[in-house]
Amino acid sequence: MIRRILGFDEFTGWHMAGVMVLFFGVIISVNVTLAIFANRSWTGLVVENSYVASQHFDDRIAERKAQTARGWQTALDYAGGELHFALTDAAGRALTGADVRVRVGRPTHETDDLDIALLPVADGYGAALALAPGAWDAWVVARSADGTPWEGQWRLWVERPR
Repeated sequence: MIRRILGFDEFTGWHMAGVMVLFFGVIISVNVTLAIFANRSWTGLVVENSYVASQHFDDRIAERKAQTARGWQTALDYAGGELHFALTDAAGRALTGADVRVRVGRPTHETDDLDIALLPVADGYGAALALAPGAWDAWVVARSADGTPWEGQWRLWVERPR
């Protein structure tokens, strides 16, 4: 019965070769398709050259320790289409006159990355910013009026409008 359905009386080596070509053809085409989709999405690149970045690891650790020792308090918030950043010294006084820059982007790809300069507002620094719903990463770099640097990173979650 199967022989009649398939249209041949005998299963030969050529038939087996056809089965193998079809089997591996499906596997290879699925792998190529997944590789193309992976290549069009997030690259996974965090630094351009990991070897060069590793040469500055101890410097980065020293900078972070100095930043922590200053005792500055920070907060980043996104609500109502506004990105707000608060920066205070160890005594709780607002640090004014700082140059605050933020890079906002999706955690999974670079196509939506935005670089923004925050302007002074009544209680910190802020900017109007329209973010689509979902997860966003924000990297803040602030330099106080006397040139003291501060860096931080936040994960923001933007809710869908109701």
